[in-house]
Amino acid sequence: MNGWPAPGLPPEILTAGYEHLLRPLLFRSHGGDPEAIHETMIALLARLGRTPAPGLIRLITGAPRSAVTVAGIRFPGRIGLAAGLDKDGLAAPLWGALGFGFAELGTVTPRPQPGNPAPRLFRLRRSRAILNRMGFNNDGAACLAERLNGFGARRGEGLAGIPLGVSIGKNKTTLEEEAVEDYLAALTMVAPYADYLAINVSSPNTPGLRRLQDAGRLRGLLSSVTRETRRLNPEAPIPVFVKVAPDLDEEGFDDVVAAVEQSGAAGLIATNTTVSRAGLRGNDGRLASEAGGLSGAPLTARARAVVAALRTRTRLPIIASGGVMTPSDAVALIDAGADLVEICTGFIYSGPGLVTGADRRLASHRSERI
Repeated sequence: MNGWPAPGLPPEILTAGYEHLLRPLLFRSHGGDPEAIHETMIALLARLGRTPAPGLIRLITGAPRSAVTVAGIRFPGRIGLAAGLDKDGLAAPLWGALGFGFAELGTVTPRPQPGNPAPRLFRLRRSRAILNRMGFNNDGAACLAERLNGFGARRGEGLAGIPLGVSIGKNKTTLEEEAVEDYLAALTMVAPYADYLAINVSSPNTPGLRRLQDAGRLRGLLSSVTRETRRLNPEAPIPVFVKVAPDLDEEGFDDVVAAVEQSGAAGLIATNTTVSRAGLRGNDGRLASEAGGLSGAPLTARARAVVAALRTRTRLPIIASGGVMTPSDAVALIDAGADLVEICTGFIYSGPGLVTGADRRLASHRSERI
């Protein structure tokens, strides 16, 4: 981190270059198939990560500026990559060079699984949104662990200068009453490489998964997970965050916060994708009947409301995730009570300029408040 160049290009130039040059090429490739485009992008980033390119990219993007310590982890910037974009950690060495202050990989499950049948990823351009029902398609937690080990990643050391989180979930075929064993198995595999863990109990794309947010089930799951982190590392257990659905009601927020606090988990991630179809524009409405979770601009206001609702209930750290399409969206989430902010869909639409722009806004915004 200390060797990173300072300024980088202005975020506005990065965004304009991406939106007017690179994005049109990406969105037209592979006949416009969003999943094929995504796989190609991740494969390209993975190849670049194995070359000297990260150093050049850092010259363009600059270093993160909004450093903060959360849950005992030093983050060089408050803007991170949300889970779902790099499920298998293929591009893990490159996310820091693209301006992110941390990256959350996954969601991975104990055993590899193909996910749901295609088509399962839809781009809603008028609404600046993505609809997905991927279903935790991933190569498995053991494969991610092996890959991160090959990259030289170790907990506390910061691969490419940034902390790595790992989101874990249960396999689709695992019965609800056996879900705890899945989370513990995945945890054990990735523990040496993860700076924090994200417990995904809120994806709408695995049948029955959201029922794990119920008070009793969640308390039992989190108690088992935090107990295992203490067993693995009694001196410094891995911080555990719980990712919640934006579709919970007030009672649901109460239950989740109580379970998190009583179990000794480190904090919350708000939010996952939504099953609501509010906010779709124009002919994007034709996809409203498609199953899956919606992300992007339609989630902006709801994510902010969820962060604010959770902040009134707990002093634990909150990582905001959902609907960050502009730097102002990131600032609004921090003002609502978040400690860190993750970006996924916004990165697809606006590229690294959004990341660096949001990071710089947060750095100056924080200094103004102080």
